[in-house]
Amino acid sequence: MSGRLVASLSALGARDIVVAGGKGANLGELIRAGFPVPDGFVITTDAYVDAASAAGVDPRDPVDARDRLTSKPVPAEIASAIRDSYRALTGRVAVRSSATAEDLPEASFAGQQDTILDVDGEDALLDAVRRCWASLWNERAVAYRATHEVDEQALRLAVVVQRMVPARIAGVLFTADPITGRRRRAAIDAVRGLGEQLVSGAVNPDHYLVDAGTGAVLERRGDILDDVRLRELAVIGARIEAHFGTPQDVEWAIDAQKLWIVQSRDITTLYPIPASAPDPDRDLRVYLSVNVAQGVLQPFTPMGSQTFRLMSTALASAVGRHVGDPTAGVPVLAESGMRLWVDLTGLVRNSATRKVPVRVLSVMEARSSGIFARLLEDPRLAPRGGSRLRSLLLGLRAVAHTGAPRVVLRALLRPDATRERLLREVDEIVRLDAGPLNTPAERLDAFERLFLVWPPRMFPRLVAMVAAGFLSYNLAGRLLRGVASDDELRTLLRGLPYNPTTQMDLDLWALAVRTREDPPSRSALADREPADLSGAFRRGDLPSLLQHELDTFLERYGHRAIAEIDLGLPRWSEDPAHLLGAIANYQRLDVAALAPDAQFSRGAREAEAMVATLLSRVHGPRRMLARALLRRVRALAGAREAPKFHVIRVFARGRAILAPVGDALAAAGRIAAADDIWFLTIPDARRAVAGEDLRDVVAARRSEYRRELRRRHIPRVLLSDGTDAEAAFASPAADAAIRGTPASPGTARGVARVMLTPAGARLEPGEVLVAPATDPGWTPLFLTASALVMEMGGMMSHGAVVAREYGIPAVVGVPNATERIVTGQRIIVDGSAGTVAPEGG
Repeated sequence: MSGRLVASLSALGARDIVVAGGKGANLGELIRAGFPVPDGFVITTDAYVDAASAAGVDPRDPVDARDRLTSKPVPAEIASAIRDSYRALTGRVAVRSSATAEDLPEASFAGQQDTILDVDGEDALLDAVRRCWASLWNERAVAYRATHEVDEQALRLAVVVQRMVPARIAGVLFTADPITGRRRRAAIDAVRGLGEQLVSGAVNPDHYLVDAGTGAVLERRGDILDDVRLRELAVIGARIEAHFGTPQDVEWAIDAQKLWIVQSRDITTLYPIPASAPDPDRDLRVYLSVNVAQGVLQPFTPMGSQTFRLMSTALASAVGRHVGDPTAGVPVLAESGMRLWVDLTGLVRNSATRKVPVRVLSVMEARSSGIFARLLEDPRLAPRGGSRLRSLLLGLRAVAHTGAPRVVLRALLRPDATRERLLREVDEIVRLDAGPLNTPAERLDAFERLFLVWPPRMFPRLVAMVAAGFLSYNLAGRLLRGVASDDELRTLLRGLPYNPTTQMDLDLWALAVRTREDPPSRSALADREPADLSGAFRRGDLPSLLQHELDTFLERYGHRAIAEIDLGLPRWSEDPAHLLGAIANYQRLDVAALAPDAQFSRGAREAEAMVATLLSRVHGPRRMLARALLRRVRALAGAREAPKFHVIRVFARGRAILAPVGDALAAAGRIAAADDIWFLTIPDARRAVAGEDLRDVVAARRSEYRRELRRRHIPRVLLSDGTDAEAAFASPAADAAIRGTPASPGTARGVARVMLTPAGARLEPGEVLVAPATDPGWTPLFLTASALVMEMGGMMSHGAVVAREYGIPAVVGVPNATERIVTGQRIIVDGSAGTVAPEGG
């Protein structure tokens, strides 16, 4: 036998998770801490390993494994140990699975394996143990592990045996509200009798919300528990949470008199609160997600976050603000869940600026704008003074410090000449000499210098150009009020010139058309996987035309990537597999019917025709001013995508500077692999260069990163008490139509294709793309889509801009679109009304 077979619960603690599984370890920890937990013991993971080996279990065949564990007797030595421990308990027992995996010890596998209650007698107990072991291989558990990428070879299962509580009342206690995320608010469900009927959904429970701090009952649906019991549960829940250091999901039971705790585990679905957040009872803070605002839901690598912190320091200096530690960034930047957040509490609590987030976000991230509008009604965020005149003067001084107003004025007066001049200046900035790069220390200095020097020079120019385009559009809308509809104004934004992202997609399409006419290229794209083609490209082994065309494309666009605002992620120049997949997909399209260049040209013609139509409706000075404004809209609005395009060029330079540092640190054994450099910050990297071994630090961060990649729901706006502000304000839809923000006019009917990432994605011609958010890495897919539905964004967000230019209807800011719409469903997208509806619904 491999080790300890049975252990008393009282002998276990939180560190014994590999031996006792999550459930067994937590129960032992609760007993040690003095909480009321029924007596019991654990049949260890070593016992399972021995039993599985004796039964001949093959992890590659779940059905056979289940049959073997159910039909084979429990090995004699294990059975003897179980019988001895059971005799010390006597009476009926509850038998619960407690799974873990050596490479994922934090996973409790809640609800994936069996629980058997009211087990009476030694033979019945041994049978229940076999059933628990076999349940490790049921379809539900196998699917769960596949989702969580658990190595089946490392899988273990313990079994918890506890004295059965003759429950009069039982239930579940969440020490934080699982719906809104608000901490210190106990959510309690209760039923009469055993709690298993609640967990299984067999009955509708009573439901209560209790303020854990005051004991006040905030919500009551039912009368099984009185206020005294509710406060008792809230208090013991708070104590359990304090002991484990994180909100808990607690199962409890009450017999004739006493409250018992029969299970406790972390609530893994709550979004973490930034570590820098103050006590919300003293100072409630409001955070806006930087990731959501940028259309990227996945976590940042540590070096990706570091880059944003450096840029925030640089931009603070551009408006005359000093930051003490450049690598830490400005104080309003916070981090949680490996994502960045910006603290907007100062704006919200200032009576002069509190509506600024509502107005600014209304065009970029409409759902977040609505959330902030509701937050203004929260008394905890009531204004604490603020002079409108003083705020205006401070804002004007900061903006003037950047030099942006001069650029806006020049762009309005001479749009074409100003655009060309600015792009030349930006190109010079991007190519600035980074300084000496002979040693790792010099490269770290150069990286830091790069991101502290270029933002103050580049951003005011690029943002001013975009601002001039926005200003022209808004002024035109005001001037033409009463003679131009919203749809007609949005038509002006179709086929905009000077948009680098649109031009990139059109260039990719042209590449696809040329390689389609070349038999060796066409054959390679049709017959080989994108990853294989990518490797061949890096070796120079693609068919000559395809190799040349891709080389040429990457010379101009190789700095781009999926989730490109994270500097820690590879660029297309490093791995063009995504592009090759998109090109292969284009090969299957009807060039004449779906040619994006023709669609783009048609959109431009429609926009110019709309300019003429609108001018025909006004006369005199109003017409002259309208003509000037509309010309500037066409000349400048396409610059909306320019800032990110050029910022990402600098990111590619930063990667090139840092990559050799990763090589050097890996060679010295300070990190395990060269690409671990992206899981360090600049201060970390300096310590590693000085000799510190950071392999364990990187391993822990990579583990957290993998966990965060699996997180589906990211709050747009997070309060420092844990509240997901949108969830707190949620209300049911009034009808079958899903409503969002109209972003690109027109109506399309088609089959939905729900995608969470563009990596390896394949969109059939005419399908409706449904996505959480998009950045330029997604836009090659737009060429084959009939419409776009997006959870994030506003009328001027990236996806909306590109959809308008391709002339496909788009609705953005659609709550939970990727969950409410399923792939294969036929839907109607109305980009003018901002609705998405099931066809025939």
